[in-house]
Amino acid sequence: MALKVNTAVRRPGIFTVAPIGSIDAAGYATFQEKVTSVLNQSPDVVIFDMEYADYINSMGIRVLVKTKKAMKKSGGKIMFINLQPQIKKVFEILNALPSLKVFASIQELDDYLDAMQAKSRLGPAGDL
Repeated sequence: MALKVNTAVRRPGIFTVAPIGSIDAAGYATFQEKVTSVLNQSPDVVIFDMEYADYINSMGIRVLVKTKKAMKKSGGKIMFINLQPQIKKVFEILNALPSLKVFASIQELDDYLDAMQAKSRLGPAGDL
């Protein structure tokens, strides 16, 4: 099955990239193309929803590392949700993405984003 990649705007500046299938030699170009399209919109946060990604190889990891570098350069962040056990294991083995935030669900991510934004609104002294 060919890799399919859905993208969406969750909130202004927050994009979701959701690969469906295997991110491998046959599909990584599609993955890279969709991620590049998102990056061209100058996001603040890119969320990779990996719920339906069943495999990732080094080419897919390379896309993620390049995305991390691009987002760091622009002051943005990348995050992951719904990691499948086999993909989480790849991340652990490679230790390629140790500073990334990984969330168990979209609700956990939303709670984190809400808290992060509330903290920004309060400022350093806690005042609005």
